[in-house]
Amino acid sequence: MTGSAELPKVVVSVPPSLREAFFTAATWRRLATAADLTVLDTHTDRAALAAALPGARALITSWGTPQIDAELLFCATELELVAHTGSAVAPYVTEEVFRRGVRVTQAGDEMARPVAEVALAFTLALLHRTHRFDHALRTGASWETASRAPDRHEIHGSAIGVIGASRTGRAYIALAQALGARVSVTDPYLSPSEADRLGVRLLPLDELLTGSRIVAVHAPATEETRHVLDAERLALLSDGAGLVNTARSWLVDESALAAELRTGRIDAAVDVFDAEPLPVGHAFRALPNVLLTPHTAAGTVECRNRLGASSVTEVLRLLDGLPPLTAVGVEALVRLH
Repeated sequence: MTGSAELPKVVVSVPPSLREAFFTAATWRRLATAADLTVLDTHTDRAALAAALPGARALITSWGTPQIDAELLFCATELELVAHTGSAVAPYVTEEVFRRGVRVTQAGDEMARPVAEVALAFTLALLHRTHRFDHALRTGASWETASRAPDRHEIHGSAIGVIGASRTGRAYIALAQALGARVSVTDPYLSPSEADRLGVRLLPLDELLTGSRIVAVHAPATEETRHVLDAERLALLSDGAGLVNTARSWLVDESALAAELRTGRIDAAVDVFDAEPLPVGHAFRALPNVLLTPHTAAGTVECRNRLGASSVTEVLRLLDGLPPLTAVGVEALVRLH
């Protein structure tokens, strides 16, 4: 699907279902008015992408787009921008893209608020044991049995621990603080002065785990954060504590978490998993102390519209000779997914 050859060429590697979610009619008109569009329905097809890239000045990518490497760049001699509609860019670009001087942008800022809101919803559910009551009633427990649960707590005055003062971590901190939570953070890159500005206590990870009623994971997936919450660290959570993970399963040893949850000692709310879709027979599915969602934390209508608008804005700024608003450098490749 193409437009006028008189306009600069832009390739849109976004499948139909996501195009509908990302691009409102007004956003799509902004793009189509300014560019000759080549739209890839089979957006995972590397050969189709290679055939589309010659002459393109910009490429809009989505989840599943083939990684732009030296071979694809050979077909894209006029490429100036890769605008990713998600957050982490490592699966979609290589160092060679940056060496060639191609701009790379991402829309991760737009995801922070909805993911933080889901993390807050998870936090409140775990504090009030809502998931346990729901599970008991749905599985046929008596009213008296269903009413039993570990102690419940209000968020006001609760000790909330945050692993990672990322964009989403900071949005979550603000929401939790607005409801009166006492927030502590562990993050090797957060300075004491910045922690003071955020109004949080900066703690070592082990101390944060032992002293928090709820621990929310908001760190990026890098080599150094792989299974930062392993069996030994999960055992540090106090009895009755809750773990919230809306970030990446990469950060938590899933098998160790399942083993800890089977004891009934802690609760968890999880949106991200090692295998997605989550297998029907996975241990998490049957446990009454686990709240599950199918990797949907950023899936609001408003967020997805913003993801599309952000990428289109970056393309239009390129075509107007303006600098990008959400550019990342080669250092962004350390975030694996």
